[in-house]
Amino acid sequence: MERVPHRAAASLGLIIVAGACWAITVRRMHGMDMGPGTDLGALGWFAVVWVTMMAAMMLPSLVPMAAASPGALRFAAGYLVTWLGAGVVAYALVRGVRALDPSWLAWNRRGPYAAGGVILAAALYELTPVKAGCLRHCRDTGLLVRREPLLMGLEQGVFCVGSSWALMAALFAVGVMNVTWMVVIAALVALEKLLPSQRFAIGATAVFVAVLGLAVAFAPGQVPALTLPGMS
Repeated sequence: MERVPHRAAASLGLIIVAGACWAITVRRMHGMDMGPGTDLGALGWFAVVWVTMMAAMMLPSLVPMAAASPGALRFAAGYLVTWLGAGVVAYALVRGVRALDPSWLAWNRRGPYAAGGVILAAALYELTPVKAGCLRHCRDTGLLVRREPLLMGLEQGVFCVGSSWALMAALFAVGVMNVTWMVVIAALVALEKLLPSQRFAIGATAVFVAVLGLAVAFAPGQVPALTLPGMS
């Protein structure tokens, strides 16, 4: 019985932190370019913004898992460290592609097809065994073992990066600073982790992401809240 107040306090604390991070994220993104190909800025600035984004987007769906650990805050910290690592890798990839200066990626050339292709690849990843295995681990609190919460958080983060990295790639494709699409991707992550049926959650997400990819590729002007490069 003594675990019930602990879990309630841990859950409330994580929700409060997530809410604060959403408020900070919305404020930071105000007036920024929210379209595809957004400049990521310096690594230090991006790292701070990225961790804040991940706390806002991921902590709500992490509540059941974190509350089941003996140290929810340390668990969440380890989890976010893993996502920070994933963000640094994404930053390096984006910078590397831009360093090649591929003119064909310009939005007025093949940019929409490139962005749509990334999103469609994310939809295909949803259907892979790797995705299913990583998500299974993210959903099962019974897989937690009694050891240092920080290490458990790091391990959980690895599996959740494995589960959700493609959805984050889709976010980069529509605009990583786009608050509306942050909310959408966060909702998809939460549905996959929290819906009773994992198979249904994955299938619904795959369909939604595939439709989004086709829309971005062939009718980007019709995609809600998508900021097209070069247009106000």
